Amino acid sequence: MQDRPKILTMVNFYFPGYKAGGSLRTISNMVDHLSDDFEFWLITRDRDLGDEQPYTSVNINEWNRVGKAMVFYASPYQLTFSGLKDLINKTQHDILYLNGFFDPKLTLIPLLLQFRGKLPDKPIVLAPRGEFSQGALALKRLKKTIYIKVVRLFGLYDNLIWQASSEHESEDIRREFNVKQQDIHIALDLPTKTFIKDIQNKNSQKNLNTLHVIFLSRISPMKNLDYALRMLGKVKKSIIFDIYGPIEDKAYWEKCQALLELLPNNIKINYCGSVLSEQVPFVFAQYDLFFLPTRGENYGHVIAESLSVGTPVLISDQTPWRNLQKDGLGWDIGLEDINEFVRILELYALKTLDEKRDMRKHICQKVLERLTSTEVLDANRQLFYKCIQKQKRKQ
Repeated sequence: MQDRPKILTMVNFYFPGYKAGGSLRTISNMVDHLSDDFEFWLITRDRDLGDEQPYTSVNINEWNRVGKAMVFYASPYQLTFSGLKDLINKTQHDILYLNGFFDPKLTLIPLLLQFRGKLPDKPIVLAPRGEFSQGALALKRLKKTIYIKVVRLFGLYDNLIWQASSEHESEDIRREFNVKQQDIHIALDLPTKTFIKDIQNKNSQKNLNTLHVIFLSRISPMKNLDYALRMLGKVKKSIIFDIYGPIEDKAYWEKCQALLELLPNNIKINYCGSVLSEQVPFVFAQYDLFFLPTRGENYGHVIAESLSVGTPVLISDQTPWRNLQKDGLGWDIGLEDINEFVRILELYALKTLDEKRDMRKHICQKVLERLTSTEVLDANRQLFYKCIQKQKRKQ
């Protein structure tokens, strides 16, 4: 445990936050899996997504022990050029790990500081977290296109190691930047280390004539809830559709609420609010199906959590979770084929209780093999060792 390389990680949100989902879970899982090999020191914001007040359970602008990591909860006044320069320079580290390409504070400021020679000469890993997918770039396209052209012109993102969570993301990175293949390291996001077993599914036993479907994600255009609601308007079977997740975009939520008013009587909608991270698997277990027609996912931790308790998924083909029907885990469908989503929902609504139970049992067994892959763990470990070796050759 001595002399482990120290990874200084910049991430927008971390525990005790829970509303941001993806990147938070990604870093938390990485800490759990790799802390025997590396020390993780995290710099994050002092409040959760959308909150105006800081956390009350941690020390602000100080280092806190959180699980296996040390975490610095930075106030808005700390997230400045001078504040981050002092903090990064005072925190000894071997690798600087940035999460999110477009983040103006925790990615852009460190890169500008490095560009101007204000930070120690340490290797930098950048994980775009799915921000280069076609679906993600389609949102606020003009603003993002201009930003990419400007930073490419100045070479601000040169000399990095890029982390891609899949071959698809690697292709996205190469499409937007002239990056050499050897500077992109593919490492799938790590799943939750502890699996929760034997969670009883209850809703399927209440009313066999009604399909209980869950949407669990941030309420934002990227997650495509409006698409889900328009699709449900075409379904003839009886469905209870429960929506969970923080309202990140209030204007978008108002748009979705307008669509709710147009749904037929056979579709019952409930907004159930946010869910604490530790409760997510238990919530998923109470539903027949998880529906997420997302515009793009870097990994999709909620997909893994749904499958880990046996709940099949109906998702878009814009995630690394592909060929689900072949493996009996659910369905991944192109967003252009809304009628196929409708067809699958109606067919699944006809399944008997025994058929649903058999599918849940199969999913639990099948997905465990996928989520416990030693190859994925080693790829994440090698991501950082690759940086250390590159630094040694440079010296």
